[in-house]
Amino acid sequence: MNSVKVKICGITNESDATAAVHAGADALGFIFYEGSPRYIKPERAAKIVARLPPFVITVGVFVNMPTEVIQEVQGTTGIHVVQLHGDESPEFCKKLDGPVIKALRVRDESWRIEAETYPVSALLLDTFVETQYGGTGKTFDWQLVKNSPYRIILSGGLNPGNLAKAARIVRPYGIDTGSGVELEPGLKDHKKMEEFLETARGLP
Repeated sequence: MNSVKVKICGITNESDATAAVHAGADALGFIFYEGSPRYIKPERAAKIVARLPPFVITVGVFVNMPTEVIQEVQGTTGIHVVQLHGDESPEFCKKLDGPVIKALRVRDESWRIEAETYPVSALLLDTFVETQYGGTGKTFDWQLVKNSPYRIILSGGLNPGNLAKAARIVRPYGIDTGSGVELEPGLKDHKKMEEFLETARGLP
């Protein structure tokens, strides 16, 4: 069995959640940032989470939100993991309960210096785009993050066509895709999800 974990992010409806689970996703991501086209209301996410199998990890994505709001959403939805995709500090991360993933946007080697300061369960590395916190569908230079000592979840423009090459270079703990398996923002392409998961299962 392959050890690379796969997260399908930006789930907005039960049909896509069910299809992702059937395709073999290890984790599903729910975006609680209202600035995202993949935003989902906590109450709606709670209904989807409640129907998932017990061994599927659920991740809530937040951008620059107060700890009180994050904790309230955790309670409402029952999500397992908090993913911080904004400008949250290392001190902020320490205030949260349960596993935390901190997203860093990569444009050069400086991400490694920033990474040293975060006391989190894993780092999600995404593409740096000046005006966006994530979900750009754009890749970055994977050579910048190879041979990392950190538990890396690779993100940023991954799709069935480039996944194998990215994984071969980075050797990540996990891989994350959203826009790479969509028909349009917030609506998944079930065939692409199947292809993505099939490719992931074949990684060496």
